[in-house]
Amino acid sequence: MANIYDHAYDLEKAIRNSEEFNGLKEAYEAVMNDEAAKKMFDDFRQTQMTLQQKQMQGEEISEEEVEQARKVVELVQQHPQISTLMEQEQRLNQVINDVSRIITKPLEELYGNPEEPQQ
Repeated sequence: MANIYDHAYDLEKAIRNSEEFNGLKEAYEAVMNDEAAKKMFDDFRQTQMTLQQKQMQGEEISEEEVEQARKVVELVQQHPQISTLMEQEQRLNQVINDVSRIITKPLEELYGNPEEPQQ
């Protein structure tokens, strides 16, 4: 029987060779090669990371910060290359979530909702 890590590396290769990953890679490269799109995307990512960090530290996020984040999201969604990148990222995330559900199925079956014992 093959080592479980060998299967994990095979899965990594499959993801790297997948249509979803290659679509994401192409979309990412298109954004990175467009100076205006790259700056807009970098600003978007910085805004996301700042808000996530505050949230993780239990800090309150102001209405002004929420409004600013909403504006940044609206702006990047209107940019065709960034919008495509986000769509491709969503496609790959769906694949990864599906794979995660498949590989955790044994644990779910083991710890899941066992049937009530019959009396």
